[in-house]
Amino acid sequence: MQTRKIIIDCDPGIDDTLALNLAIQSPAVEVVALTIVCGNVPVQIGVDNAFKCLERLGRLDIPVYVGADQPLYKPFVSAQDTHGMDGLGDSHIPRQSTTQPAQQSAADFLAATFSQPSDISIIALGPLTNIASALQKNPDLGRHCARFVSMGGTYKSHGNCSPVAEFNYWSDPDAALAVYEQLDQTIEMIGLDVTREIVFTPTMLAYCQRVNPEVGDYLKAITQFYFDFHWQYEHIIGCVINDPLAVAYFIDPTLCRGFESYTTVETTGISIGQTLVDRFDFWHRPANSLILTEVDTTRFFEQFLTVVLNAQATLIKTDLPKLR
Repeated sequence: MQTRKIIIDCDPGIDDTLALNLAIQSPAVEVVALTIVCGNVPVQIGVDNAFKCLERLGRLDIPVYVGADQPLYKPFVSAQDTHGMDGLGDSHIPRQSTTQPAQQSAADFLAATFSQPSDISIIALGPLTNIASALQKNPDLGRHCARFVSMGGTYKSHGNCSPVAEFNYWSDPDAALAVYEQLDQTIEMIGLDVTREIVFTPTMLAYCQRVNPEVGDYLKAITQFYFDFHWQYEHIIGCVINDPLAVAYFIDPTLCRGFESYTTVETTGISIGQTLVDRFDFWHRPANSLILTEVDTTRFFEQFLTVVLNAQATLIKTDLPKLR
């Protein structure tokens, strides 16, 4: 399998951290850098959580760039009610290293990295503020990156922070609109239509603790808060782990299916942050996105658990039907 280079733009809360664990440990991708944006948590907490993840995986060689601490125009509202005040389910995992972020800002780094055609792709797991800011500096960013995958938005599924909006795009709708209008690259949208199918259950957690106790205990520490939140607000037994699907799909695009469409983002009113997906071509605009609507959940969990637990794929494939 060819190793593909990626930059992960993220706002490390719980599911971002799970996605980083998948990406950094997967032999299919090489994580070139992390760029951090405010979203689930304030940007400095996100930076700390990125370093905590890199410490745990022994990958402090991966550079971390600090990005936007505010959306482009609207006031910043975190999702600490969902992820805990520390962004990791109030697990209070300590940060041991004194490694510092790179001096260059995330937007400057992204703009410079894609100043010419590149084999590096971007997986954006948070609000698109850093990407929009980099586009202002380098309008060719989209044409020069290999692929652009965004965890955000929703097509038919209801929102998760308003009746119609997904949090990442609601958090900075102006940035999301700018990216969809200006990127000049197909945006592969991993939205709530597919991520809501990725439910990590208490049974799966118990299995993780049995197969790899160290990893399983770590997963419990950061996801218990998430379990409680999802039960209280959505009556789900388990937690929706949105961001790992974006990484898994990047590695294996056959995990999800969808359709190409022109998509835009609402920036005002009660529907702020809503993705308007013109599937039936009412506006006769060129497609700027690939909207993923179907996902093979079994194959996702086979990939995710095999990598994160450092387990044999045959073991996971044998056990998974009993867990679901």
